Amino acid sequence: MECLFCKIVAGTIPCYKIYEDENVLAFLDIAPVNPGHTLVIPKKHHQNIEAIPQEELCRVIAAVKKIGLALKSRLSVEGYNIQVNNDPISGQIIPHLHFHIVPRKPGDNLTLWPQGKYGPNEAEKLAAQLLQDIK
Repeated sequence: MECLFCKIVAGTIPCYKIYEDENVLAFLDIAPVNPGHTLVIPKKHHQNIEAIPQEELCRVIAAVKKIGLALKSRLSVEGYNIQVNNDPISGQIIPHLHFHIVPRKPGDNLTLWPQGKYGPNEAEKLAAQLLQDIK
């Protein structure tokens, strides 16, 4: 068992649990962006979002919603970001699917990624290309 998150699920590495059921574990990130930054993981090992069965993914997302509501009510945050880094190219360091829930407060200086624009006919071409594979 090499996966850090699988070791946390097994209890061989400690964590600050904030939610657990038979399928999902949520715990505080040890390097938080903001206080309350939480990681939500499926207990079963799945490398990325494409690998997890849809039913399990729905359970994980339901836990994300519960935790988001708790962050708003218990920590008095106005909102939060939900992020998944899917595969190493996107910044995924631990190869176990996990959702980051990052509480937001005014003036926290967390910025979103820069936005661009499509060139002439680029959006239409991309949409047509993607529609071929999405069913």
